[in-house]
Order: sequence, then structure tokens, then C-alpha cells
Amino acid sequence: MTRLEGKVAIITGAGSGMGREEALLFAKEGAKVVATDINEAAVQAVAEEIKAAGGEAISVAHNVASEEDWNKVYTETINAFGKLDVLVNNAGISQRGSMEDLTVEQWDTIMSINVKSVFLGTKLSLPHFRANGGGSIVNISSIAGLKGSSGAGAYTSSKGAVRMLTKACAVDYGKDNIRVNSVHPGFIITPMSKEYMEDEKMSKWFLAQTALPRVGQSLEVAEAVLFLASDASSYITGVELPVDGGVTAK
Repeated sequence: MTRLEGKVAIITGAGSGMGREEALLFAKEGAKVVATDINEAAVQAVAEEIKAAGGEAISVAHNVASEEDWNKVYTETINAFGKLDVLVNNAGISQRGSMEDLTVEQWDTIMSINVKSVFLGTKLSLPHFRANGGGSIVNISSIAGLKGSSGAGAYTSSKGAVRMLTKACAVDYGKDNIRVNSVHPGFIITPMSKEYMEDEKMSKWFLAQTALPRVGQSLEVAEAVLFLASDASSYITGVELPVDGGVTAK
């Protein structure tokens, strides 16, 4: 039996990178996938790829900072599949720059996409999870949510907020059989990180931080997310799971 057989999963930011790998892996493991992304064409392509492989999926154009868009996502999920079992708050953006150089607008944007989105997705999911007898929320944070990250104060702050929001929700909603956990990727090759990951100087710096002497792949993050989404983690809530090659072990 596949690990998500019969479950319905929403995955945000599913048009590329880790979100795309999560969507494809979840479908392979039996989930009915609701793939959302602000890039409508990209997320449509992911849904079509899932269906071409024999899976079930729909795509929804989605600004994760919009309450209206979140309501649309849940309406389309219930209309298509009748329930909700898993929510993966994967969508996010990066913002480098010192606190002195950062503008208020840049701060507001990263907090909106990285934190407000998790608040909205979680808040609006609760009635659907309760109607289903529970479920699993997996929030994608970062190793920057576990330790200080130089030159990325806004990003680090946003990912720390995701980490603590996860723990608060785990405590509040365990009584409803709703599990809430966070995943903390390290140096992972994605379209967002590719430019600086492929810079020779930066690459050497990254490798010097890890216990495993390599950068990670999006599929390796997706496997961790799958575990927390599945019944294999049925007694796990409120945890922070680094997928970082040992960066946080040092």
C-alpha cells in the first residue's frame, strides 16, 4: 500500500523546486493533490504531469498572502475531492540584505509571503480538518529558523516565526487530532537557490558548513515532508525536522 493512499493534500508553491517534488512524490504515493502556485502555467504543468502518470490532481492559481485566494483553494479542494487530510505550507521567498539596507516594503513582503501565508492557510484549514477527524500540517521553514543567518535578517525572522507558529498550533490543535510539524531544509538546490549555489566561492562555503560533504536535493526534502504527512508519523507533532546534511549538528 502506498503511504498516502486515499489522502487529499494541498501543497503551496508546487510549481517548482521543493513544492514540485513534494507534489509529484505525494501523487506517486497515492495522494490526490491540490497543487497551488502564483505561477499558474507552472502549476498547471505539474498537475498535468501527475495526471499523465495516472495520478489525481488539480491546480489552482494562488497568491498565498491573499485570504480570498485561500478560500478559493479550499472551495476547489472540497468540490474536487470532498475532504482535506494534509496541508503543506511550502511557498516562500528569500530576501538577502542587511537590516540597515532593508526597506519596510521588503520586510512586509517577506513576512506576508513567508508568515502570513502560513497563518491564513492554517486558520482556514481548521474547519476542514475537524470535519475530517484530523489531519497533518507540514510547514516548510529553514535552517535559518533554527540559527542566525548573516545578511538575511528578514528571511531568518520569517522562518523563525514559522517554526514557533508551528509549535503553537501543535499545542492548540492536538486535541482535534491535527498534527503540525515543521521541516527545516539546509543547502538545497532549487530554482530559487541555484544562482548562489552554483557560485564557486559560495558553494565552498556551503560545503564547509555541512557534516555530509554535499548540497541536498529537493526530493530529499520531499521525502521528509511525506513522512510527516503520512500515518507513519501519527504520534509526532510540534517537531522541527532539519533536512540539512548536518549543518545544525555542528
